Amino acid sequence: MIKIIQSEDPVLRKIAKEVPIDLITKPKIRKIVGDMIEALDSQSDGVAIAAPQIGVSLRIFVVSGRIFDEDFISGKGSTEGNLYIKVRKPDLVFINPILKKISSDRKLLSEGCLSVRPIYGKVRRATRATIEAYNEKGEKIVKSGSGLLAHIFQHENDHLDGVLFIDKAKDMHESLIDEDYENIDTK
Repeated sequence: MIKIIQSEDPVLRKIAKEVPIDLITKPKIRKIVGDMIEALDSQSDGVAIAAPQIGVSLRIFVVSGRIFDEDFISGKGSTEGNLYIKVRKPDLVFINPILKKISSDRKLLSEGCLSVRPIYGKVRRATRATIEAYNEKGEKIVKSGSGLLAHIFQHENDHLDGVLFIDKAKDMHESLIDEDYENIDTK
């Protein structure tokens, strides 16, 4: 199992280095992305993870495909008879991401972090964001998102700059259960 490091680790406070473009498709970077996905999948409440969270100071983050599942958004499970049906959307990989555009409108949402357990708090972030990056195939991509996805883009970009959500959060508290996201919009 890949260990998710916690807030005391100095790597989380470093500005992560860019991945050289010619190395994106090489085995070393593929292994790091695979380790990130494994670590993220090990957490039932995880929606994204940045490379520094597994101790690697590179500008990479992964967004779990589960955030696009209607079941995740609504908090309900799909059932047919006694069989649970789950078709997971693919994870999204962002290498050398740059926030190209964020909206001026902001929303305060509950936020947590796999590296700051079990703290939650409310963070005001832009409600829409556009990010430019490379995917795991080395292709340049541009992805726009609103609601939770925009929030994730900003949270994960902060990780790559050595910033934790607790640096910005209000109303912080400990919680042993997952915080609910209200009115999630993942467009």
